[in-house]
Amino acid sequence: MPVVAVSEIRKLFPALERVCHDRPVAYFDGPGGTQVPRAVVEAMTDYLYRHNANTHWAFPTSEETDAIISDARQTLADFLGAAPNEIAFGANMTTLTFHLARSLGRGLKPGDEIVLTELDHHANIAPWRALEQERGVTVRVARMLTETGQLDWQHLEEQVNSRTKLVAIGAASNALGTITDIGRAVKLGHAVGAKVFVDAVHYAPHQLVDVRAWDCDFLGCSAYKFYGPHVGILFGRNDLLAEIDFPKLLPAPNDAPERAETGTQNHEGIAGAAAAVDFLASLARGETRRARLLAAFAELHESGALLVRQLWEGLARIDGVQLCGPSPEQPRTPTVAFIVTSVSSSAVAMHLAKKGVFVSHGDFYATTVVERLGQSDGGLVRAGCACYTTHEEIARLIEGVREIARAT
Repeated sequence: MPVVAVSEIRKLFPALERVCHDRPVAYFDGPGGTQVPRAVVEAMTDYLYRHNANTHWAFPTSEETDAIISDARQTLADFLGAAPNEIAFGANMTTLTFHLARSLGRGLKPGDEIVLTELDHHANIAPWRALEQERGVTVRVARMLTETGQLDWQHLEEQVNSRTKLVAIGAASNALGTITDIGRAVKLGHAVGAKVFVDAVHYAPHQLVDVRAWDCDFLGCSAYKFYGPHVGILFGRNDLLAEIDFPKLLPAPNDAPERAETGTQNHEGIAGAAAAVDFLASLARGETRRARLLAAFAELHESGALLVRQLWEGLARIDGVQLCGPSPEQPRTPTVAFIVTSVSSSAVAMHLAKKGVFVSHGDFYATTVVERLGQSDGGLVRAGCACYTTHEEIARLIEGVREIARAT
């Protein structure tokens, strides 16, 4: 069944009522954090108003909190194609990745190797790089092809060897929108006995994750990229979560997945993350939540492809604009990065903001990507489409870029 029309989706987002410089705001900053539908906020306030307590105690609000968290694990498991006992929560993907890296690092020694890629957000680089100093491991980095913004697969294959203990790879570039073949990377890592960690933060809002199909060992994502609050989610195979030497307090629960969680969690945020998944599932029909998600994401992917083609082709026709990353014909998310000749990314963003068009600028913590593109000084302009983006908003963005390009 088709998803709800974008005009109806937009009614669910109060932020879209905002006006800036007498124009309704067009939010293209989704890759850095999407807007939030009412249902998500209502789930969070309902928790705080009616169920707020700590866990595992013998009174109603504590028991209700336990049930809300348990239900959220099931909901996020449906979202990722996992089991509820494989879902851990944390402050954000970065914090969870540092926690996992530190934990896995306890079992590593000098001579062991970790393979990363230049395409990745530094949340999937810095935690593993820290193990160079802490554990004496060797880190190898697979190149990005600057002309296409895609992974150099031959170079990745050259980095993986019998000493590789972990391959950490992003499913999609938050800077360029590039989608990487994770199934292929997992097979490469598993062939030498390595574990594979997937950063799905930018992928998860645009393509439905399936950890079973990928056969990955770990995966991280963030609810605030798919219409939820600032909460991180870690998938880990249950057998691995049960055996990893996680730093934890002695009295804390020792069963997976709770043993991977440090301290009291953001309970209202967890409730909101589950509500965000249910919002996405509500956009289509199906017998199960997973079936509804599959149908919704299939339709959202098609609409996103139309939006990104309009944006790409419109920007390509403007003299002085340089597009970065893969073309619309290649696997990608509806996120486009570009440069306006002789204009800093911040100046472009400020000009567009005066038109009520909000875009992000800089390096987006994908510092290596920006360095390899030779844009360390000025950075990139990034425009990301979301479920509430319209073709009229795309046209406004293109016209705003055309204006500033003409003025240079």
